[in-house]
Amino acid sequence: MNIQPFEKLACPLDGNNLKRQDSIWCCADGHTFDIARQGYSNLLLVQNMRSRSPGDSKKMVSARTRFLQQGFYSPIAKIVSTLVDTRRNQSSEISCLDSGCGEGYYLNQIIAQNSKHQSLSLIGLDISKWAVKAAAINNKSATWIVATNANLPIQSQSLDYVLCIFGFPVYKEYLRVLKTSGQLIMVSTGPNHLRELRNIIYADIYDKSKKIRLCPEGFVGNLTKNLTYSVELSTKQQISDLLEMTPHLYRANKEGIAKAAALDKLEVTIDVNLEVFSVDNASR
Repeated sequence: MNIQPFEKLACPLDGNNLKRQDSIWCCADGHTFDIARQGYSNLLLVQNMRSRSPGDSKKMVSARTRFLQQGFYSPIAKIVSTLVDTRRNQSSEISCLDSGCGEGYYLNQIIAQNSKHQSLSLIGLDISKWAVKAAAINNKSATWIVATNANLPIQSQSLDYVLCIFGFPVYKEYLRVLKTSGQLIMVSTGPNHLRELRNIIYADIYDKSKKIRLCPEGFVGNLTKNLTYSVELSTKQQISDLLEMTPHLYRANKEGIAKAAALDKLEVTIDVNLEVFSVDNASR
């Protein structure tokens, strides 16, 4: 497969198209953004930062990298890769944004599982500098940027796919950057996701089964699919990494964390919902 970096970026300050010149991105008004030696660019404006280092920490990124590399979430990645249909438009590249890309696991799996098909133009975006830096070091083929979903520095109607996997969707922005034939692919946790771990670290578990997601405004639903399976965590490191890469580490109390740390093995349920939405051009 021919993997190309995605280059239809927009200046986060004024919305003008960005053009790459050697190791910088620049717009017509003279705003410039460096490309770090690791291969990523920081387009996150200071006024859009809630802390000095927003998003996942370096430690969280390392834990998630170790966990995902062992294949525990590979069934999720396989379905997502299948949904990114690289053969649907034989005349041009297929462009795909992973919105909240983390360390780049899902884009890397798309590359690996679609190696015999059409060209891909890929971009990964995350608010965590540590995550994007790790992604860029591991994969030089895609474009990697530090930015926020609330203000995507991407040109309007320039993407075939947007992925939001365990992320924080901003539908208005997704609608803006998707082409008229574009699709949004979402993965979210189901009511039984990591239930065994949550039973250990929390006194009470909030029942999410009553939560109903409506079709986002501006989109029409194409597919809703549930994926449920179990994985066996056989070492303390695997259990620790799973807890470290989730928000549960910061939500649980010290007693709950201690209980998890005492475990030598744990079987946990993976329960996720996969949804595909297409752009509703009638409402655009």
